[in-house]
Amino acid sequence: MDNYLDTLNEETKEYFSILSPEFPEWLLEYINTPEMRRISKISMSCGTDYSKCFNIRYWYSNLDHSVGVALIIWHFTHDKKQTLAGLFHDIATPVFKHCIDFMNGDSETQESTEERTTDIIRNSKEIMSLLQRDGIKLEEVCDYKIYPIADNDTPKLSADRFEYTFSSGLTFFRVWDLETIRKMYNNITVSKNEEGKDELAFKDKEVCEEYIHIITRLWPEWVSDRDRTVMQFLADICKSMNEAGYLTIDDLYTLSEKEIIDKIINCEDKYLAESFRKFQEANQVFQSEDKLKDKYSVNVNAKTRYVNPLVQTQNGPIRISRLSKQANVDINNYLNLPKGGYYTYFDFNFVPYDSGMKKQLEMN
Repeated sequence: MDNYLDTLNEETKEYFSILSPEFPEWLLEYINTPEMRRISKISMSCGTDYSKCFNIRYWYSNLDHSVGVALIIWHFTHDKKQTLAGLFHDIATPVFKHCIDFMNGDSETQESTEERTTDIIRNSKEIMSLLQRDGIKLEEVCDYKIYPIADNDTPKLSADRFEYTFSSGLTFFRVWDLETIRKMYNNITVSKNEEGKDELAFKDKEVCEEYIHIITRLWPEWVSDRDRTVMQFLADICKSMNEAGYLTIDDLYTLSEKEIIDKIINCEDKYLAESFRKFQEANQVFQSEDKLKDKYSVNVNAKTRYVNPLVQTQNGPIRISRLSKQANVDINNYLNLPKGGYYTYFDFNFVPYDSGMKKQLEMN
């Protein structure tokens, strides 16, 4: 097995060195377990890597994201339990990531796939052996939501939310470089929020203003027409493959994205295979007021992802929206964007298989 760190490109290596100048070597044994290495074959970009509607700069996996989250937590806490909870938080991620939440009808909260986390850790001999050796209990690392530095409710700033905004702004939709990230990250401290809980906070208003002003260029991309349409198509093709008996639900949690795509392209159902090839070639998404019968036409909303960080002041920590008119305008401009209410479509037709399709196929 390759050393995980040797698999990273130079920009990701330097990015990780910003998050934690000294890489915690003890973490590598956990990273190298089969359950964690599986998610190195799942992209953080939710399947947009496979669409010509996007130009993803380079592969950034769900494992890379998980390691990044762990490094942020380690940097600010030096607590192994919290760090491991961050590392494991996406261990149950299926192929195409949140597209499977779309498949489950959970496009707006995107949490439907998290329920397998505890079982995956519990059933891993390697992880459980490491935890036992280190004197750590399963319940201390299987739910990162119990640690507010790792995860908290939107729009608070957590390690998870911080990492995916940084990495998405490098790979998915370029909004900054490493030196800008270094400036932002080195301005962070741990503070107490309105609920008396730990939260990552900026030291200086001006740096936080700059962070918000830049990141509001990225947020709309996560709810854009092309993003929602690509994700819903991947959800529908996976569901159709399952209905037709070519994929099991477990396949989504055990196979790589490449293996799933190979199954789609090479399946006996030529309609599904050809529809996916058309998806791969499509480079534009269109809008319409009504659902079009001869096009792959969908009306789907997406999760509103944003942050309103705390800033340290002489009067204690205060949300940037209360301190800065510019930041307040930037945040509200995003929140007031239309995020649905109309149909989007590809310039080809695809009708997803419904719940009765498997039985129909078996009868024929």
